[in-house]
Amino acid sequence: MNWVRGGSVTVIALVLGAVVVVYGAALSSLPRTSGMLALPGLRGEVKVVRDTLGIPVITASNSFDAYAALGFVHAQDRLFQMDFLRRLASGRLAEALGAAALPSDRFMRTLGLRQAAAASLGAVDAETRAALEAYAAGVNAFLATRDGLLPPEFLILRLEPEPWTPLDSLLWQRLMALRLSGNWHEEALRASLLDVLPPERVAELWPAPDPDGPTTIGGLSGAVFGALIDAWPEALRPTLASNAWVLDGSRTANGAPLLANDPHLGLGLPNVWYLAEVRTPDWRVSGATVPGVPFHVVGHNGRMAWGMTTTHSDTMDLFIEDSAEPGFYHTPDGPQPFATRTEAIAVRDADAEVLVVRTTRHGPVVSDLLNVALPDGSVLALSATALEPEDRTAEALRRLNRAPSWAAAEQALNHYHAPQQNFLVADDTGAIGFLAPGRVPVRRAGQGLVPHPGAEGAFDWTGWLPPDALPRLESPPGGHIVNANNRPVPNSYPHLLSVYWPDPYRAERIEKVLGASGQFIQEDMRRLQLDALSGVFQDLWPLMAETSQATPAAAEALQQLGAWDGTMDADMAEPLLFTAWRLTLERALFADDLGPLYRRWEGSHPRLVERVLSGQTASAWCDDVTTPQTESCADQLAASLENTLTSLEAEFGPAETWRWGTAHRARLDHPLFSRLPGLDWLSGLSAELNGSDETVNRGGFSAHGEDWRQRLARNHGAGLRAVYDLADLESSGFMIAAGQSGHPLSPHYRDLMAPWAQGRLLPIRPTLDAKVLLLQPLRSTR
Repeated sequence: MNWVRGGSVTVIALVLGAVVVVYGAALSSLPRTSGMLALPGLRGEVKVVRDTLGIPVITASNSFDAYAALGFVHAQDRLFQMDFLRRLASGRLAEALGAAALPSDRFMRTLGLRQAAAASLGAVDAETRAALEAYAAGVNAFLATRDGLLPPEFLILRLEPEPWTPLDSLLWQRLMALRLSGNWHEEALRASLLDVLPPERVAELWPAPDPDGPTTIGGLSGAVFGALIDAWPEALRPTLASNAWVLDGSRTANGAPLLANDPHLGLGLPNVWYLAEVRTPDWRVSGATVPGVPFHVVGHNGRMAWGMTTTHSDTMDLFIEDSAEPGFYHTPDGPQPFATRTEAIAVRDADAEVLVVRTTRHGPVVSDLLNVALPDGSVLALSATALEPEDRTAEALRRLNRAPSWAAAEQALNHYHAPQQNFLVADDTGAIGFLAPGRVPVRRAGQGLVPHPGAEGAFDWTGWLPPDALPRLESPPGGHIVNANNRPVPNSYPHLLSVYWPDPYRAERIEKVLGASGQFIQEDMRRLQLDALSGVFQDLWPLMAETSQATPAAAEALQQLGAWDGTMDADMAEPLLFTAWRLTLERALFADDLGPLYRRWEGSHPRLVERVLSGQTASAWCDDVTTPQTESCADQLAASLENTLTSLEAEFGPAETWRWGTAHRARLDHPLFSRLPGLDWLSGLSAELNGSDETVNRGGFSAHGEDWRQRLARNHGAGLRAVYDLADLESSGFMIAAGQSGHPLSPHYRDLMAPWAQGRLLPIRPTLDAKVLLLQPLRSTR
């Protein structure tokens, strides 16, 4: 048996040796962060100083080198993320991932984001194009000079990244413009629901003014619109939330403005955001960048700071086009031919697929992507400001990065086109302001709530709201400005931005805290970003408190909730009990009426539940139409509480062990590693945080799934937090989720996860033990 033991030892040694070799090779793909590198294209020396968390401060002698160095460090830390987003937006994922990615590629090719980005490149000014070219040169300098392996995702997929181009940097803005414009989803959903409910009941599902003209659907089956909802790529699903507020010096202890901002996007690995500071003799900017883009999205420039939230304006419409003879559709000027182009989609390990894309005067024909027949050859076309060809948003960001004041920021944002956003600004003179730039369509008729006929032009877009008609506020008497995706304009505003707005719970809470007397400091802003008091509970509990107590467990649950103040604390049971009860009640109220369409509408609708329980809706939503008896709201409250207690005990055990954090855990997954057996350990960073879907410390959840862990998982929230003190912008604090690096073997892949979960903020400044990388021009050998 000695030879067996000896052979086993040999095999183990060989395996361990192979592991060491593979691990060593993998480490060679980590970027060099100290020493000196010669890069092609640089005009002078650039210093890149990274602190202990991998956050770089870039110092260059000119703008070209500054943008090139930012492109270089982005590629060092996030190359696969950049390449993946480029492929996603260009409709080229199937080249890397195979046929499973074809539905996404077909959709992206139909939308034509790359063609739109190419038009933008021709629309921006020369200085912006020069910045885009410099950034691309920096990315390509990394590709040309790297001396180790590519990041592991490229090795796994056997891919070689292509050179970066200025056009590639413009694709991210197009993606975000679609992600932050969600009206198409509600428009299609309302059209689907009109198949099963009368217009007045559909209107009640969106507590706002009644939908206009629901009979203009033109006879299309709701199945068509349902198929469109299902076909829309997950990467473009609406992700709409953020907080921002600004106080002038009259409200602060040091007499200078304070500005706080925490944009809310889907949580993932790596994070959307990348922190950096860039300095030249003429300008500097510090804050949050996006890998692939040379300009800071939010931050400060030493004199002015800015943050943003999504406006939630309605900037997308679906049009029903009537077909004429083959290849033509009806317009106010008679039949016109569809514009067509042919796209060849390469597919890994398979033949390329040929896609013919049709476009009408309203936009791309998205119904060609559906496996549902439309009557009489009709088609659905999409109009969206995100698809407009001449878009100068990149130029607006470049100008904003260098704007020294609120007035200059206003001028810069005149070039901003899509998506419409709310910008909150403060400068070192003490000025504060709010502006919502972007293209907002002017409709000839209608409010854009449902798809409309396109043939006669009655509902066409006739242009954009002029810049001086867009929402604007400067230095208000109250000394502060708040936006948390709530309606930004009063009822007296004469123009249509949108009919529907998100529930204002977060804005109400922020206003209440800022409305208190006293002088605020930077730490107060950080604490407010972490506020977890639920306005939903405070509004709904009076309507739920008198629920009948059919069992001792129900009586104990009601007593427990009655003693709770509504703080969504991860260590407490009450947030789990209340949220699960509320969502169980929602299903009981609406699933029977909506039938199979409920899964598309399902979510978190607390204001609607409040209206139903308080008798503000005309419809009898509390009656279960699938039973012979007539149920009351009291019946549904009692039954849903019992069902909630049963389901929570089945999933989490005895009530004394329940914790909100167990179900509402934030999990950040990598788009590739999370799908590969054996490599999922490189993904799935997780943390427990306070807060919920409607608290200031926002933790969005889908409400979909078979169990509570799926339904309540925190999948959306503040991947970035920032607070700016205009008295000392160097002390401004930032934090992103996970880490700076997208490389799973880097210490900066996950080293910000704990401080992010704890709500800490850190300044961007070099530390004593920082790593210094000198980038020098590559001299010609001739």
